[in-house]
Amino acid sequence: MRVRKLTFAALAVVAGLSLTACQDGEDDLGQVAPSSASSASGGSGSGGTNQDGGKDSAGKGSGGQGTAAGTGSDENSKVGKCRTDDLDITASDSTIGGDTEGTVAVEFKNGGGRDCVLSGYAGVDLKTSAGSLSAERTGEKATPMTLKDGESVYFGINYPLNTSGGSGVRITALVVTPPDETKSFSLEWPGAATLPATDGSGSQVKVGPMGSAGQGEG
Repeated sequence: MRVRKLTFAALAVVAGLSLTACQDGEDDLGQVAPSSASSASGGSGSGGTNQDGGKDSAGKGSGGQGTAAGTGSDENSKVGKCRTDDLDITASDSTIGGDTEGTVAVEFKNGGGRDCVLSGYAGVDLKTSAGSLSAERTGEKATPMTLKDGESVYFGINYPLNTSGGSGVRITALVVTPPDETKSFSLEWPGAATLPATDGSGSQVKVGPMGSAGQGEG
């Protein structure tokens, strides 16, 4: 009887150890399975985030291209503004005999290899013996326009003729800045050599918007 009791006791211990081992194995499997599912779910979630992120990024990229196109790119068939470096800028005397004012026509010729947009007024400054003189806008309505590659647009600069008989103020150069640009272009002044001397109250020189003058017109 003692031997059988010991045998039963030994069997009970072995069975208990086996049960514990099975439970531990099940626990391990239980832990591994959720972890794998979590990884798979997380991988899928991460992939979804990346995909969404990719879409967001692509969306922003498209927006970025749109913005770039709006400022000088041909992407997406959008027309950007005309840059100073895209334009061949020249000026000519367009004063007609009998006019009470002198007129200079400034030409912007698109040589940038693409269409571009011009809108508003160019900046105009005259370098004179008395210092720099900025032209005032005429106040005419400025309409945006697309300047085709190779084509030109003109605007006028009006100034008083020096009929005083005095030496007046000598003009040494014309400085032009295209609309919405900060880079200027300097060229020779083709108009009358001098302006009448004034008391300095207001500018004598006026500038019109894009398209306000034609070739050979005041």
